[in-house]
Amino acid sequence: MRTIDANWLKQHLNDEKLVIADCRFHLSDPEEGAKLYKKDHIPGALYFDLEKDLSVPVQQHGGRHPLPPMNNFIGLLERSGIDRATTVVAYDGGQGAFASRLWWMLTYVGHEKVYILNGGYENWKKQDGVVTDEIPTPAPVSYSPAYKHDMIATYEEVKEAVSEKLNNIVMIDSREEKRYLGIEEPIDKKAGRIPGAINKVWFEGLENGSFKNAKEQQKRFTDIDPSKTLIVYCGSGVTAAPNYIALKEAGYPHVKLYPGSFSDWISYEENEVETGPFKGL
Repeated sequence: MRTIDANWLKQHLNDEKLVIADCRFHLSDPEEGAKLYKKDHIPGALYFDLEKDLSVPVQQHGGRHPLPPMNNFIGLLERSGIDRATTVVAYDGGQGAFASRLWWMLTYVGHEKVYILNGGYENWKKQDGVVTDEIPTPAPVSYSPAYKHDMIATYEEVKEAVSEKLNNIVMIDSREEKRYLGIEEPIDKKAGRIPGAINKVWFEGLENGSFKNAKEQQKRFTDIDPSKTLIVYCGSGVTAAPNYIALKEAGYPHVKLYPGSFSDWISYEENEVETGPFKGL
């Protein structure tokens, strides 16, 4: 399992090799997550900001939440007291997406002991978990990454899959159906999807902020051939991460995430978008 529950964390809260990552964030108010963290958080938790720590500013290409240079991210881990032997538990407000972003990035650099707290911070409080406003000061450590490059789908790979209509690749759009169909687009400058993509809405893999179990995830993806390479994307690469986790939980071996996602795809003016019901490859 790639998740843990509040009871497990209560029992291990004082473990020496445990780092808790508070990933709370609100896209409409980028400062709110840090404010909430300073007000109260799980004891020992460090704050990981989606835009300041887990992304870099928007550029011409790369989407709305470009991945930071990995040496920057490794430096962040080292300053946070995280080495390869550390168990990391990430949580957000209960949505699952922001904690999943950190989970995916840590897994990409080779971290094995990383988990998401099911139900997030709200469930922690409902389960009478203790909270504090004390901000810890971790001792720096050294981190030796072991990159898993097969977790990333580059723009070039996506472009080839679309232009060549490669039938060994399945593109999975993780956004809500109205955005997938191009009926509405509240954020990006174009509405629609990457041509040939199917739709598997990311939050359907969760229930009350907790990831569904492996059997339930398998039911979501029964129409997808597990022998194919799956490329998940969303608007900016954040909400695709829960779908990545769900697919791995369901046993799919060949899953990649396109970090730039739809916002990167449409940053190239020549790229077409598709709207309406799924047309097939």
